[in-house]
Amino acid sequence: MREYFDETIDRNLTFSYKWDERKKFFDSDEVLPMWVADMDFRSPKPVVDALINRAQHGVYGYSSSTNSYDEAVVGWLEQRHHWKIKREWLSYSPGVMPTIGFLIACLTEPGDKVVLQSPVYYPFFDVIKRSGRKIVDNALVLEDNTYKMDLDKLETQLDSSVKMLLLCSPHNPVGRVWTKDELTRLGEICLKHNIIIVADEIHGDLVFKQSKHIPLASISEELAQQTITCIAPSKTFNIAGLQASSVIISNADLRLKFRKEISRYSLNMMNTFGRVAAEVSYRQGGEWLDHCLEYIYDNNQYVKQYVETNMPLIKVIQSEGTYLVWLDCRDLKMSGQELREFMLKKAKVALSDGFIFGENGDGFTRMNIGCPREVLAEGLERIKSAYIKTFE
Repeated sequence: MREYFDETIDRNLTFSYKWDERKKFFDSDEVLPMWVADMDFRSPKPVVDALINRAQHGVYGYSSSTNSYDEAVVGWLEQRHHWKIKREWLSYSPGVMPTIGFLIACLTEPGDKVVLQSPVYYPFFDVIKRSGRKIVDNALVLEDNTYKMDLDKLETQLDSSVKMLLLCSPHNPVGRVWTKDELTRLGEICLKHNIIIVADEIHGDLVFKQSKHIPLASISEELAQQTITCIAPSKTFNIAGLQASSVIISNADLRLKFRKEISRYSLNMMNTFGRVAAEVSYRQGGEWLDHCLEYIYDNNQYVKQYVETNMPLIKVIQSEGTYLVWLDCRDLKMSGQELREFMLKKAKVALSDGFIFGENGDGFTRMNIGCPREVLAEGLERIKSAYIKTFE
């Protein structure tokens, strides 16, 4: 099945944010886009076939939620992650980030504090600030080329005004898949201080064989009552543009507050095509995902070996999952803006600037390797050529 992922697909002029917005964001159509976190692979064939079949029906009216869809989500979580949930715990949203925004709005008050762990997915910063809440940054610690939570420091950062913690699991951009011990200790701290945990587990299916994703809420009933889990098939099966996500809330009071909040904006219905694609993905996408993960892991190892051999001043941070690679470029002795200009102007590759993930992301950059090997090799070759001209 490797040829399925080796296929280079032209995404230009398909309203692709990643490809068609290059001129707008980078002032060039020549940069190779390896920034936005969607993949350049075709989605599973059963998903494509189901969407074509639904499109041929010709009537695209309002879509109802169905028992069949709920059962697909429940079945996937039990099969893939050994987590048994109840259908009534499920709610729906256009996406994980809108969900987090709704949760902050209905479960905290202006002026309250929300914890995040940087370097972290940059919309976390925006959604907290724009809601009038304050950020508490429990920054991750880089040790031996891997990141760890600083839970001792977290204990000192909490006070009565801290109401929520945003957990990125697996972590974007650093690629950590948190262990049960790490998650348990984090959960104990939050339970002790009565802090609601919003677990963004959108990358939960994208974990390499050497690691295991553990849904935080699956650890204990007590922790489940304090945790809201956000998932979606969007990253897993490359259907982000269809905007279908699920919210798992076992706590009845929290679930009611969330549903009231989302009803305020009349967002109770799922996108017709998103519902179809999501259900088929969960029911028939497992084999495709297994092959996809093998391909991504091989890409990850290819990047590691290529960079170590050809660009020794750059370090590839050890990753346990996701199709994102976090590159430590601090030994290049460039500011964040200089590193951005180096990648864009000299290498002609568009990556995600490290500094947007938080202050301790300065000197780093994020590369999307969810692409055919041919595209990945071209991107690395471009960076290598610029590196040789500048540093050798």
